[in-house]
Amino acid sequence: MLERLKNKWGIRNNWSIIAILIVFAINGSFAAWVAKPVCNYFGISLETMSAWFYWPIRILLIFPIYQLTLPLVGWLFGEFQFFWNFEKKFLKRLGLGFLFKS
Repeated sequence: MLERLKNKWGIRNNWSIIAILIVFAINGSFAAWVAKPVCNYFGISLETMSAWFYWPIRILLIFPIYQLTLPLVGWLFGEFQFFWNFEKKFLKRLGLGFLFKS
């Protein structure tokens, strides 16, 4: 399984693949953790609104936090270039590729 991921992502060693998987896990938790105080700052909570509105708003807030922090957390693990390329490819698929043209 690791060999398939290494080939697909163009990675040469096992440490890089392990670091990348750790970064994905840490960053997901980090983005969810950061979203809570941001929601509180804007007065968005389960006490002030229905769960039907709260959770979609919170998930929509987690998404940009995740995208912004992924290269930063990747940098901490020495994998900035992988995550920067990953972000560019992902945002191009969302139609935001114009952000990366010089």
